Amino acid sequence: MDNCKSQSVVADILEKFGKYQILQYFFACLPIIFVSMNNVNYVFIAGDIGYRCYIPECETSSPQYQEPWWPTTVPNKCLKPILNSSLVQGDVCTNKSFTGEFEECTRWVYESNNTVVGELDMACEPWRTNFIGMMRNIGMAVSMLISGWLCDWIGRKPTLILCSLGVFMGNFKTLAKSYDLYISLEFIESAMSGGAYTSATVLMIEIGGKKTRFLAGVLFAYAIYMGEAIFACIAMLVPYWKHLLYIMCSPSILFLSYILIIKESPRWQILNRKSEKAKKTLRQIANMNKLNINLDYLDNINDDILKQTCNESQSKREGYGEIFKSKEIMKRAMVASFCRFTVSFIYYGLIVNSVYLPGNKYTNFLLAAVMSFPGELISMYFMNKVGRKLPLCFGYLICAAANIATGYTPEDYTVVKITLFLIGKLVVAACYTGIATYTMELFPTSVRGSLLGFSTLASCAGTTLAPLSSILTTISPILTSLCFGCTAVLSSLLLILTPETKDLPLMDTIAEVHDYAITAKKKKVEQKEKLCGRQ
Repeated sequence: MDNCKSQSVVADILEKFGKYQILQYFFACLPIIFVSMNNVNYVFIAGDIGYRCYIPECETSSPQYQEPWWPTTVPNKCLKPILNSSLVQGDVCTNKSFTGEFEECTRWVYESNNTVVGELDMACEPWRTNFIGMMRNIGMAVSMLISGWLCDWIGRKPTLILCSLGVFMGNFKTLAKSYDLYISLEFIESAMSGGAYTSATVLMIEIGGKKTRFLAGVLFAYAIYMGEAIFACIAMLVPYWKHLLYIMCSPSILFLSYILIIKESPRWQILNRKSEKAKKTLRQIANMNKLNINLDYLDNINDDILKQTCNESQSKREGYGEIFKSKEIMKRAMVASFCRFTVSFIYYGLIVNSVYLPGNKYTNFLLAAVMSFPGELISMYFMNKVGRKLPLCFGYLICAAANIATGYTPEDYTVVKITLFLIGKLVVAACYTGIATYTMELFPTSVRGSLLGFSTLASCAGTTLAPLSSILTTISPILTSLCFGCTAVLSSLLLILTPETKDLPLMDTIAEVHDYAITAKKKKVEQKEKLCGRQ
C-alpha cells in the first residue's frame, strides 16, 4: 500500500501544473528567443545593398555610390561602362563620357557597409550570401545531432546552458576580415547554439503533465516567432551589421546564471539513477506549486519504486543500438523526420518568398513572423479538443491546397493571391508547433533527446533547402507551390501510420512503446472481428 501511495505522490507531482512549470517554461524560452534571432540573422546581415562599378578615371578621393556622371544605360550592377577618354571634359566625367559599351567589372563602390556584402566585398556573387545561410543551417544540423545525444547523456539542463552560451560566439564574427573566416565562425556559432532548440523542448515537455504538453509546444514556438519579430524590429533601428550582432549576441552571457536558476528534468534524473537529486527536484516542485501532498512518502520511497514510477525496468541505458533494433521506433522516427522536414521547408520557404510581396523588407519579414501567432492558437485549440493526429493530417492538406491555389492564381488577382499565401502561412505555423509536440510524445524518455535530434536534423534539411525554393519560380511560377503542396500531402498520408498520443502518459522506454503497439493492434483486430460478427 505504501509503495502504491508513494508512486501516486510522484505521479501527482509530475502531472500538476503550477508556478514551478511557469517559471521553468519562461527560463527555457528566453535562450530560444536569442537563438532564433541569430538563426535568421543572415536575412539582413548578409542582405543585398546598392553598389556600382568603380571607374578610376572618374572617381574622387572618397568615391560615392550615387554620382551625377554615372550613365543610366548600364543594364546591371555587375557591368562596367567603358569610358571614352576623348569625351572627358576637363578631367571631369559626364553621362556622355562613355561609349555605350560594357565589360565585366572587377571593383565596386558600395552604398554602405551595413551588411557583410559591402564589408567583405561580395558584390555580384549572390551564391556567397546564400552559402552563409546554408552554412548556418548545416551547423544547426550538426548541433541537433550532438545536442540530442548530450541531452540523454549529461542531462537537459547542462546541454541547454552550453548551447545558450554558444550564442555569444556570434560576437566574434564582427572580427572577420575575410569571407572564409566569416562563414567558419557562422558555422561554429550555429553548431554551438542550435542545440538549445532540442534541449529546451525536451525539458519543457518533461516537466509538465500530459494536459500541458501542447502548451509547452506553443510557448516554445512563440519564443521562436518572438525572436524573429524582435530581430526585424532591431534591424529597422540598427542597420549596421556589427552593432546588430553585438545587440543580439552579447546578452547571452547572462545565461551562465542558469546554473543556479534552471532545474533538471526529474524524469531524466530518475531514469539515469540519480534518485537523490530527483527527490530533491520533486520536493522543489511540490513546495513551489504548494501541492497538498505528504512529502514523507517521497522521503521514504526507495530507488526501485521511484524507477517504477517512470516504468524504468531496464538495467542498462538505451541508445542507438536499441533504436535500430526496434521497427516501431524506426517507423515513428521516419514519419516524424519527414513531417518535420516538410513543415520547415514550407514555413521558411514562405518566409523567403514573402520578400516578393510589395513593401519594406523589414515590414514584410515582421508580418511573416506575426502571422504565425494566431496559427498557434488555432493549433492549441484543435489539438487539445480533437487530438494530435487528425488536426495535423487535415492541417497538412489545407496547407497543400492553399499553396497550390496560390501558385495557380493569376498575378492580376492580387488580393486573392496574398490572402491564399497568408492562409498557407497561418496553417503551416499551426502544423509547425503541432508536429513538434506530437513527435516528442511519440518517443520514449530514454532516447527522446537522440530521436528528437534526428528528426530536428531533418527539419534543418528543410530549412536549408527553403531558400533554394525561389529558384524554382524562375523555371515556372507554379513549381514552388506544387513542391510545397506535394510534400504536405505526402506528410498527411504518412501520419496515418503513427498512433494518437492525446491524453496518453509519456512513455519512458522502448519496451513500453512495443507493449503499447501490440495492445493497439490487438484492439484493432478485436474491433474488426466484432464488425464481421455483426454482419
